[in-house]
Amino acid sequence: MTSHLALVAPSGERGTCELHETSQFVRPTTPLQSRVVYAAAHVIPRTTGENTPGSPADIDWDATLDFRRNLYSWGLGVADAMDTAQRNLGLDALATRELIARSATVAHESDGNVVVGVNTDHLDEEVVSLDTAIDAYKSQLHFTEEQGAGVVIMASRHIARAATSAADYARAYREVLEAADGPVILHWLGEAFDPALAGYFGSRQWKDAAANVIEIIEDNVSKVAGIKMSLLDAASEVYVRERLPESVRMFTGDDFNYVGLIGGADVPAATQPSLGVTERRHSDALLGAFAAIGPAASAAVQALDRRDPDEYLAILGPTEPLSRQIFAAPTYFYKTGVAFMSWLNGHQDAFQMVGGQHASRSLPHLSRIIELANEARVLERPDLAAQRWHAMLRINGLDT
Repeated sequence: MTSHLALVAPSGERGTCELHETSQFVRPTTPLQSRVVYAAAHVIPRTTGENTPGSPADIDWDATLDFRRNLYSWGLGVADAMDTAQRNLGLDALATRELIARSATVAHESDGNVVVGVNTDHLDEEVVSLDTAIDAYKSQLHFTEEQGAGVVIMASRHIARAATSAADYARAYREVLEAADGPVILHWLGEAFDPALAGYFGSRQWKDAAANVIEIIEDNVSKVAGIKMSLLDAASEVYVRERLPESVRMFTGDDFNYVGLIGGADVPAATQPSLGVTERRHSDALLGAFAAIGPAASAAVQALDRRDPDEYLAILGPTEPLSRQIFAAPTYFYKTGVAFMSWLNGHQDAFQMVGGQHASRSLPHLSRIIELANEARVLERPDLAAQRWHAMLRINGLDT
């Protein structure tokens, strides 16, 4: 049995830390009640597939779908086919459509809750008219609805290039929402995740953009179930959250500050003194981080269901430094950390990603991830994680 983890710093300095036992989290026996929680799941490539940059994604469907079944078993929902780090870096349009169809089937079989990203990224041209971009949105929207999945209207690079004013955004979203069968979730993605989306919703100033998106929601309130904000700025999320219509949920996509945002008024105000949280509001969650720490996310919400905010903070608080490391700049490579955690925890046989994206982070970066995961006690099988990590170090010429 391994008792330690070997670590490596950016300077090349070597170190070790004690390998901790995993937390003994328990799967819920009833649906989670106090928060709506989605984990933004990744795809797992076939180990011997040609998943190199520029090649079509060759997906291990058994492992990919089993990963989703595991999330459902913890009471979490799944947000699928909406990860920009994959859809713009290896997950091609055909693979995305197949993923949506397969994931919706698994959700139905598992009695799970799934929402799916709708975008315009199947278009071959980078620059198109606003009308063409709107039609592309509708095409993916209708396909997703046909599969029986919930819808997340992702921020679109094509819309960002075509729109010249807030009025263009208002028109685009109005027409897309009118075409939707039922309420959908909107997605405001910051430029840390995708620099091509700078100035989305009509302004580079977030308060001006917030006014525009709130107006879009108010004008189409019957078609908007919620909005996911991924600006990595807690104050902007709370600002928008406090101004949403009562029927519209805020889904935090802030992988830096989710503990206080999800906890809201249910946790001690001292944990988030600068956010101005009112007693009536909190954020729900749609987070890539929760794909890496699914059992802990579930256990934390179970604690809120029991009205035990101290236990919630004890479970989820230590995971935030880990998430900040996974989502460190350049943030759009964050999914490498999610796949790394999946591999360490035994959910995939190899540390590989579509498009060769597993090479997007350095050994010292990954070393810090496993160190923080160990501190947060979210390594589900610590001995396996240590064995795999040490083998990786040896392959790279570092003795353990």
